[in-house]
Amino acid sequence: MRISVGQFRPTGVAAENVATMERLARQARDDGAGLILFPEESMFTVRHVAGSFAEAVDAGWSSFVRDLTRIAADLQIAIVAGGYEPSGTDRPFNTLIAVDATGRIVDTYRKMHLYDAFKHKESDRITPGVRDLSVVEIGGLRFGMMTCYDLRFPEVARALAVGGADVLLVPAAWFAGDHKVDHWQTLLKARAVENTVWVVAADTRSDTTIGHSAIVDPLAIPVASLAEEGEAIATADVTRERIDEVRSFLPVLANRRTDILG
Repeated sequence: MRISVGQFRPTGVAAENVATMERLARQARDDGAGLILFPEESMFTVRHVAGSFAEAVDAGWSSFVRDLTRIAADLQIAIVAGGYEPSGTDRPFNTLIAVDATGRIVDTYRKMHLYDAFKHKESDRITPGVRDLSVVEIGGLRFGMMTCYDLRFPEVARALAVGGADVLLVPAAWFAGDHKVDHWQTLLKARAVENTVWVVAADTRSDTTIGHSAIVDPLAIPVASLAEEGEAIATADVTRERIDEVRSFLPVLANRRTDILG
């Protein structure tokens, strides 16, 4: 399958972001992609929402989901993107939604590791997900989803790989700062090679986030990438054959000592 990452600068208005996503999804479709991954906060970015964040989530989530299903069906391309889902409290979920090329919702994932680091406190405004990791098949490949800060926890990627994922999808709004591009790129490569899976990562690009979306193969080789573009896609062929090739000489999953490590 050809897969694209879509990088852009979300605003605080969902309709504006949906229009950008539709434009990028059309470019990906025209580039032969069967799936496009958009960043965390594709629905809108918390920092730019006018008024009450919780009220904006309650008002915007359902229409955001409908828009994704419409775009996917109209363009016949699978879409994975991040938004904010009502939780029944004033702290919504940070949720990824996966839609196949017919417009059918095939999976959702609620971010488990909230970004309580580097002087930020995401848990003040977001409810964490609880053990909802899953692997879903789209277009003949098996995908596992994780969000941004989850990338720093290798057990998440390992659980998805052991569960059968061929590709880890990593939407993010990765904050800028000292060495943060290095952290992002190192962790993407590490999660790929330690599990011998593809890693497809889409980040926002703004005054506070880094961009640098990328597609990394199972040997930690970037095969497509962006830098600091404000609106762009990158596309690559993602195959099961490459996984099989790498695992023929690097069978790390088969060599795990589950008898001592669990």
